[in-house]
Amino acid sequence: MRFPVFLMILLSGFKLFSQEAEKEKKVYPPPMIAVDSLYREDQFYVGITYNLLLNTRQGVSQNKFSTGFTGGILRDMPVNKSRTVALATGFGVTYNKYFQNLIISKLDGVPQYNLVASGTPYKKNKLDHIFLDVPLEFRWRTSTPESHKFWRVYSGVKLSYLVSGKSVYIDDNYNVKVTKNSDYNRFQAGAYIAGGYNTWNFYAYYGITDLFKPSAKLNNQAVAMNSLNLGLMFYIL
Repeated sequence: MRFPVFLMILLSGFKLFSQEAEKEKKVYPPPMIAVDSLYREDQFYVGITYNLLLNTRQGVSQNKFSTGFTGGILRDMPVNKSRTVALATGFGVTYNKYFQNLIISKLDGVPQYNLVASGTPYKKNKLDHIFLDVPLEFRWRTSTPESHKFWRVYSGVKLSYLVSGKSVYIDDNYNVKVTKNSDYNRFQAGAYIAGGYNTWNFYAYYGITDLFKPSAKLNNQAVAMNSLNLGLMFYIL
C-alpha cells in the first residue's frame, strides 16, 4: 500500500506545481509570444505640417493654407538598459509648399523678385520645395517591451538637401514657372522637437538656414526667409 500512496502524493505535488506555473505564465497581447528585451521603437515616421515663413522682408506675406509632408526611416539605438533613452539617425524626404505674394521670374537667366501689386487678382503664387533629410535625434520615452503606448519626447537637428525647388505664378495674363533657381540655399539645417502619447505627437521644426542666398534681393534687401513647420507626427514600429 505504501507505493500507491507515494504515487498519489507525487502526482498531487506535480499537479500543484503545474497550476502555479500556469498562474505565473504571463499572457501577452497578440501577436507577441514573449518579451523582447532588445526591442527598438519608432523606426518609421510620417508627419503633416502647416508651414509658415518667418523673418520675411517688408511687404511679403502669406495667403491660403500652406502645407507640408515629411516621412522616412530611422535607426533606433537605445543607450540605457531599460531602453527608455536612445539616439536615432536615418534618412527621409520632406515636401513643403508656401502660398505667398512674392513673384519669382527670370530676366536673361537671372532670378528677379517682386511683390504682387496690391489689389491685383491672381490664381496662384507658391513655392514648392522637396528635400532629402538626414535627422540626428535624441529620444526619451516611457516605453516597455509589452506595450506600444507610451509618452515620448524626441528632439534633434535635421540636415537637408534641396533636390527640387519650384516657384509658380499664374494670373489671367501670365504663367511664370521657375525651376532652376540658383538663389536657393540647397543645404539646409534646422532644429525640431516631437512629443506626445501613443499615436498623437505634436511636431515643430524651425529652419536655421535661410531659404535664399544673399544674392536674392527684393528692393535691394536680401529675401532671406526661414521656415517654421507645425503639425503632427506619427511613428510606426
